[in-house]
Order: sequence, then structure tokens, then C-alpha cells
Amino acid sequence: MEPCLKLHLSGFSEQNIFTGYGTGYVMVNRTRYERSLIILPDRILENWEAGTFEELTAKHFEFLLPLQPEMVLLGTGAILRFPHPSVTKALITSKIGVEVMDTNAVCRTYNILTAEGRRVAAALLI
Repeated sequence: MEPCLKLHLSGFSEQNIFTGYGTGYVMVNRTRYERSLIILPDRILENWEAGTFEELTAKHFEFLLPLQPEMVLLGTGAILRFPHPSVTKALITSKIGVEVMDTNAVCRTYNILTAEGRRVAAALLI
């Protein structure tokens, strides 16, 4: 008898997950977002003030400290770009990991880490 693989569509859990992405947008729980935002497993912070990579400052990340993520995944848009270390210094000093990727890679990585039960924040520049 040949082994078979069955795929089952699972319903949404209580956690936010990315359900799609493309040029100029991401989808979280099937809702489309076209502006920069921050996603955590238990909340969505819409209209993140950091609209572009050039606008990123330390202040854009300091307000994440009280939310106590284990790690922040920074999605820099369609192109991978690394911010100056001073921008993420508050996170590093507080022992919060920071990973920088293009936005599509952040969506995939966030879903994997969230499924593992990790407290991760995705900060996305759209």
C-alpha cells in the first residue's frame, strides 16, 4: 500500500497569522493591509508611524518594549536593507532579538515562529 498525504484546512486560531502578501500589501487573518503595521500573536498595531525605511528611528521600536516580544522581525519592504544599529539599540539592550528581512520573508518566518508558540512581533514597512 502506498503512503498518502492528507491535507486539512484548519480554522484560524486565536493568534494573528499572515494569510497572504504581495506588492504593496500583506494579509493578516484574511484582512488586507496596505500601510506599515506591527503584528503580534495577540494584537495588530495598524498605521505604524514608520512609513518608510528612511523614516525609521529608535523611537519606532522603543514603544515595543512594554509588549515584551522575544524577537522583532523587521520587514524592510521589497528590498532587504539594514537599519543603523542605533535604531534597534533599545531592543538589543533589553535582550529582545532583532532580525531584518524583506517583508515577504518576515511574513513566512513570523507564521513559523508563532506556530511554535513564540512571542514574536513583525514590524512591517509596506
